[in-house]
Amino acid sequence: MSGIESSQDITTTPTDEDDDAMSVVSEEQSEEQAEKLKALNAAETVDPIIEKLLAVRSQKPGSIVDLAEHEIRMLCTMVALSHLPTPDRSLFAGRVGPCFARQNRIKWYAAQTSVCCFDTQAKEIFLAEPSLLKVPAPNKIVGDIHGQYYDLLRIFEYCGFPDENTPYLFMGDYVDRGKQGLESICLLLAYKIKHPNTLHMLRGNHESANINRMYGLFEECKRRYSVTLWKLFNEVFDCLPIAAVLGDAIFCVHGGLSPEMKSLDQIAEIQRPTSVPEKGLLTDCLWADPCADLNGWGESDRGTSYTFGPDIVEKFLDREGLDLVVRAHQVVEPGYEFFAGRQLVTVFSAPNYCGQFDNAGAVMEVDAQLNCSFQILKPNTKKQKWDAARPPTPQGTLRDTRQNEI
Repeated sequence: MSGIESSQDITTTPTDEDDDAMSVVSEEQSEEQAEKLKALNAAETVDPIIEKLLAVRSQKPGSIVDLAEHEIRMLCTMVALSHLPTPDRSLFAGRVGPCFARQNRIKWYAAQTSVCCFDTQAKEIFLAEPSLLKVPAPNKIVGDIHGQYYDLLRIFEYCGFPDENTPYLFMGDYVDRGKQGLESICLLLAYKIKHPNTLHMLRGNHESANINRMYGLFEECKRRYSVTLWKLFNEVFDCLPIAAVLGDAIFCVHGGLSPEMKSLDQIAEIQRPTSVPEKGLLTDCLWADPCADLNGWGESDRGTSYTFGPDIVEKFLDREGLDLVVRAHQVVEPGYEFFAGRQLVTVFSAPNYCGQFDNAGAVMEVDAQLNCSFQILKPNTKKQKWDAARPPTPQGTLRDTRQNEI
């Protein structure tokens, strides 16, 4: 009897270990429920906005998307982690680090457009990601968009709209130059909120206040909404990841390589949010260019960062155990061009760039076996203005490479 009574005591009186176990189970259940709730909230909030942004597909290119004020109120219910229920905030525990200490700086932009709500939630999503992303294959890699919203829609129409089965990696320069940077960045942020695990966005050199103050986004925000909105966008840009490794074999970055980079771990260690400094590793990742007629490092005609030769690409790939560098940043007439014996490729996705060039755009598709193909956005060939001062990278071929025109 004493043994039975002792057993009953054990089963009816919880110990500290039992409490700990129950706490772990409770936390796991709360996190799972929070994930489902967060996904449901995101879908219910961004789906109407995405629908409105896509509604202009049948309209004349250049048609403006009017984001209404009632959408602001709806989206502001999920404006930031500090305004969400506690279980939702626990999703990011241990992953965003000091970002919660900055929550007091997040403003309630209820008087602005609904893009503010995209921005503030997207900011937390980006901070939850590492500075150096690990992205699986298959994937679709997109270069510069530069506010050419209807070309972005064209990419989605032919390559597939983002969802859990259609992953994308965008390499930066979403705004400036083109007339619809707001629509472009809003659609991408909305999809990022809806599909945070399959749509990834890197930072380009135009995702910087010093640059987009001069080249389009500032004037677009000021004319259509407010300067406050421009400032908010740049807070988000300061949180964007810097680079990605796709399928453990392909290094993706907006600009190029850096003489300061001795290991990819240095990129992973870049703390965000951060502005772009005048020089250094981050600046080189966003600004550097390849140069065919160069060994080692050289001065850049841009006045920022460096140029690098084929030998630098080969050494980088050998050191890191990678096969290919994919970058954007430069207009290339065919939409993509190879460099350094097919070890680097430039992908540019804005056809007829600025309405002045006769370039095609391209999207690079990487399948599960890391075979590469290109979807080509044909340009309108009314006139051609090519910058002869900028040396083009040599063309090449890649094994199992296919090219389709869209």
